[in-house]
Amino acid sequence: MDISLWLPPDRPWQELRDLATRAEQAGWDGLWLADHFMANTPEPNDTPVGECLAQLAALAAVVPRVRIGPLVVGNTYRHPAVLMKTAAAIDEVSGGRFVLGVGAGWQVNEHAAYGIDLGTVRERLAWFREACQIWTSLRDQQRTTVAGERYQLTDAPLQPKPVGPMPLLIGASGEKVMARIVAEYADEWNTWATPEIFAHKTAAYSRACEQRGRDPQSLRRSTQALIFIGEGAAAKAAEVSRKRPAIGGTTTELVDILGRYAELGVDEFIVPTMGRGSTAEINEFADQFRQDVAAQL
Repeated sequence: MDISLWLPPDRPWQELRDLATRAEQAGWDGLWLADHFMANTPEPNDTPVGECLAQLAALAAVVPRVRIGPLVVGNTYRHPAVLMKTAAAIDEVSGGRFVLGVGAGWQVNEHAAYGIDLGTVRERLAWFREACQIWTSLRDQQRTTVAGERYQLTDAPLQPKPVGPMPLLIGASGEKVMARIVAEYADEWNTWATPEIFAHKTAAYSRACEQRGRDPQSLRRSTQALIFIGEGAAAKAAEVSRKRPAIGGTTTELVDILGRYAELGVDEFIVPTMGRGSTAEINEFADQFRQDVAAQL
């Protein structure tokens, strides 16, 4: 099981670069960035939030080994063909290490603030299915024509093509419509989950693959949860899990929890660093997790 790091969105470029460089040198397998325009917090909302794709392009040039990608780009923010053009360029800069992580979009406050149409849940799912058709066709075919209700492309090229496989990762938790979209289009699937949640959801996504005639083993699976280490960490994680999946305990207990993820078929566990304070505190946490937990798997 790969172990990757989810970098914070609120750091200036030099700090983000230093965090990424240090993580790569320490042996992490991947680096991820969230794609949002503002924090999902009450007003006054003035927390710095970096532009994900610009930062990934910069990281692609300075971090030479690991996979990199957004976790995940909201489809509502950008036309899918324009996004694919940007993604192919980042992939070229990275030498083929870019993963295109995408989702249907959800954060209400940024859509309202920036005047972006969020749509209903039903509309977002329909838009997202059309976008998935566009992303995969532009990547894999010489020309793409799509006559959708939301998007229309006519004999559209994507040149240059990505230099690597550029997997399409879909972030999703829904077990019906989104599971079917993942089974049809995704190379990778990501969801927030404790081991218990993952066990339930991975079964649903495997069923969706089987119903489509696809080998479930062909779908790479990743997950993440907030992490608490030390005395009282298990209780803290249980409390936080009421709002967001979280795991916690001693380093020995966390090794066991990570082992359960691996047994359930998780291919990549992603360690969030948001809310960890200073860059030094993030490095301290990352080092502890890497050396005392991940290294024991």
